[in-house]
Amino acid sequence: MITKKILIFGASGQIGRNLIRKLTKSNYKVTAVTRDIHKKGYILKTQAPIGYLEIKQSNIFDYNSLSKLIGENDVCINLVGILFEKGKNSFKNIHVDFPDLISKICKKKNINQMIHISALGLADAKNSKYALSKLQGEKKIRENFEKAVIIKPSLVYSVDDSFTTRFFTLLSLMPIFPLYYKGITKFTPIHVSDVVNLIFYIISNNILSKDIEALGPEVLTFKQIIEKLLKSINKKRLLLPIPLTLAKVSASFFQLFPHPLITRDQLNLLKYDNIKSDNGISNFDLGCPSKILFEESIKSYSYNWMEGGKFSIKKSNQN
Repeated sequence: MITKKILIFGASGQIGRNLIRKLTKSNYKVTAVTRDIHKKGYILKTQAPIGYLEIKQSNIFDYNSLSKLIGENDVCINLVGILFEKGKNSFKNIHVDFPDLISKICKKKNINQMIHISALGLADAKNSKYALSKLQGEKKIRENFEKAVIIKPSLVYSVDDSFTTRFFTLLSLMPIFPLYYKGITKFTPIHVSDVVNLIFYIISNNILSKDIEALGPEVLTFKQIIEKLLKSINKKRLLLPIPLTLAKVSASFFQLFPHPLITRDQLNLLKYDNIKSDNGISNFDLGCPSKILFEESIKSYSYNWMEGGKFSIKKSNQN
């Protein structure tokens, strides 16, 4: 029996693909919206059984198209976000104007639930354009649609992410790895399946009007994260704290690339801890705790960066 009809923006990302699989297996009907159905459609089609997933192409600022899509569904989920600006994909457009627009439509169409993915640890990052845009987007949503649920995840990771996979590649190649801010910034990394379970929990229990911090089961410093990544691929590297001035110079260089390792704005954000706030409500408080530990999880795909690939796992176990 098919129950709620769910609309997802940003469905082709790591959270979106896992969420589609989770929802459709539980008999929810999902509509995934993409700006380029020819580029993203073939990926999305593999995520669900026939009859449970519909893929629609739309410009995210086409009011009439968005209004029709939202009006045909019971739940609207916004997973759209960027880590750096490129062309028309500015922080303002993606993190402020788009959430502002769809939250107004959700209100007008009297949608049962709207779920928006923001980010954790933004309040103190006044010198980060990314953080300020995310906070402004949250404010717009709250003004427009008071029933919305805003999820604020810490670092989300999986085999499909752009964090652990990129760092695995760099750590495989670089004999020295820089530690920004001495590597002491704290994170509560959460596996993508735990984020998906939280969204599913919110939908299934019809939870409304909450800000929820999505946390993993452990607190790790940036240095500890890098050390665990190195351990999982059996590598030893010199982890070198670098002065802030040099870090800014390197970030200015890296941000020139199409997919930068780090930008000046991300460097500003990296200064602040990414952990539970003093008065925040987390997934643990809600009764939906995260269970997957970082080190155990990355071992399941780290062999891709080890000599011998899958065979290296057998060799490691024998030793």
